[in-house]
Amino acid sequence: MEVLLAATPILTIRSVSVSSLENNVYLLTSCETGNQVLIDAADDPMAIGRLLGSASSDAGEPKLSLIITTHSHPDHIRALAPLVEATGVPVLAGEEDVAAIEEQTGVRVSRGLRHGDQVGVPGLSLTVIELRGHTPGSIALAYREADQPAHLFTGDSLFPGGIGNTDRDSSRFQQLMTDVARRIFDNYDDAAIVHPGHGEPTTLGAERPSLEGWWERGW
Repeated sequence: MEVLLAATPILTIRSVSVSSLENNVYLLTSCETGNQVLIDAADDPMAIGRLLGSASSDAGEPKLSLIITTHSHPDHIRALAPLVEATGVPVLAGEEDVAAIEEQTGVRVSRGLRHGDQVGVPGLSLTVIELRGHTPGSIALAYREADQPAHLFTGDSLFPGGIGNTDRDSSRFQQLMTDVARRIFDNYDDAAIVHPGHGEPTTLGAERPSLEGWWERGW
């Protein structure tokens, strides 16, 4: 089922949950230009196609212009090849995950992303946040608009109730917790909305009191 998560005069954010793992696919549409960015072509190309169609009223001629993949795990890239074949749009991903994504999908990643990069399309800009640990090249994407809460698309690196899976590897856990604490919680206020790769959204304000507990439990 498609959900309208946010709407401003500048942007709409829509999502659909796909697969038995309930992966979230996000679609950002510029209300000025109609350009669209899809975050995580996880599964079910037909459902994603309906999501693209649902934004037809957001702008005169909406068009998918870019796909960004948050990380290389198979459940986040199953629809990538058919979508690229159908649309021809470029694909971006964290630099350290590019080889794994290309090997699994056969899709060429147009650009590997690093922390602090600015990416987007006319009418829409996103900031890349590397959150290393769930995979080597896991990224989040931040959208900011004046007088609006920030929107953080965190893939599988930050969820309601904790960070993403690091397979009980202490070095990976330390890396991911450090990145999440410094690059997310230290840089965005409590109103920021977290849109995870699975499940419901949350806010940094709801999660911030739990940070110390996450460190203590070690996962």
